[in-house]
Amino acid sequence: MTQTLTLRRPDDWHLHLRDGAMLKAVLPETARDFARAIIMPNLVPPVVTSDDARAYRERILAALPEGADFTPLMTLYLTEATDPADVVAAHASGLITAVKLYPAGATTNSASGVRDMDKVQHVFEAMAEDGVPLCVHGEVTRPEIDIFDREAVFIDEVLDPIRRRTPGLKVIMEHITTADACAYVKAGDSTLGATITTHHLMINRNHILVGGVKPHYYCLPVAKRESHREALVELATSGFDRVFLGTDSAPHTQANKECACGCAGVFSASVTMPCLAQVFEDAGALERLEAFASLNGPAFYGLPANEARITLRKGAPLDIPAPLETGEGPVIVFDPGRPVTWHVGHA
Repeated sequence: MTQTLTLRRPDDWHLHLRDGAMLKAVLPETARDFARAIIMPNLVPPVVTSDDARAYRERILAALPEGADFTPLMTLYLTEATDPADVVAAHASGLITAVKLYPAGATTNSASGVRDMDKVQHVFEAMAEDGVPLCVHGEVTRPEIDIFDREAVFIDEVLDPIRRRTPGLKVIMEHITTADACAYVKAGDSTLGATITTHHLMINRNHILVGGVKPHYYCLPVAKRESHREALVELATSGFDRVFLGTDSAPHTQANKECACGCAGVFSASVTMPCLAQVFEDAGALERLEAFASLNGPAFYGLPANEARITLRKGAPLDIPAPLETGEGPVIVFDPGRPVTWHVGHA
């Protein structure tokens, strides 16, 4: 039985760092294990222009612990007023790595998102022409659509039409949660990739609802039934080269999770690599963990893989860290609810 596993240092292709005191508290949890991360732009106000992205990047770099080796990969928040010239120039300069599409009202701080996709078609076309990737939160928001069906409906009604109208547009289906999404990305061409989170590989909707409501498992897209979780694990561990890790690690204070209208988000940055090693070991696929966590993402984005390594070691069950103190209130670390026997070291 494998006791140690050394792999290239991983990247996180979907990360929320927030800002201010929260940023300073959570950033070290990612920078410890990950070399790069795609930074989500849904601040208040959102990161919508190149000037916004430049200023946010400077705040992130200023918050890094001394000696940390971490590169934030910035994104712009797509709105119906987005200037395609600003997007293209920001990407060409290396300031941003991608643009993020939030359907209005789909998740945390998404009120400024897109309501009418026709109004941003010219932005999609400019992005396709200049090779700017589009990261997509893939859910429709119409109230008559059941929350467990919103990802599948989005693929049919929104995503597939965008891709058909915009040949060459590179799209990342973020935090996929369904067998439908797994099938769609597998059927796609080289311009279509997908990320899967740590928590969606480990929990299903029972974790949220059985035995009382568990707010620290509540996220958007919401976890689905067990058959969908199994499809995600099968895809992640299969060696398929257009799926990769995006934790969607999303910190909220304990008070903002445990209230009458709790925030959506799971904070997993602190424990992601041990949890992933457990998932891949249980699937008999430890040898494929490096591809999922360290190789497929850079290849899809056209970036080099990291040269530095980390080592995972098998041992006693992992102790889930105590709540992270942030200056705004404690943040609860993701607990998968089952033993994890892997630990991270750096080589």
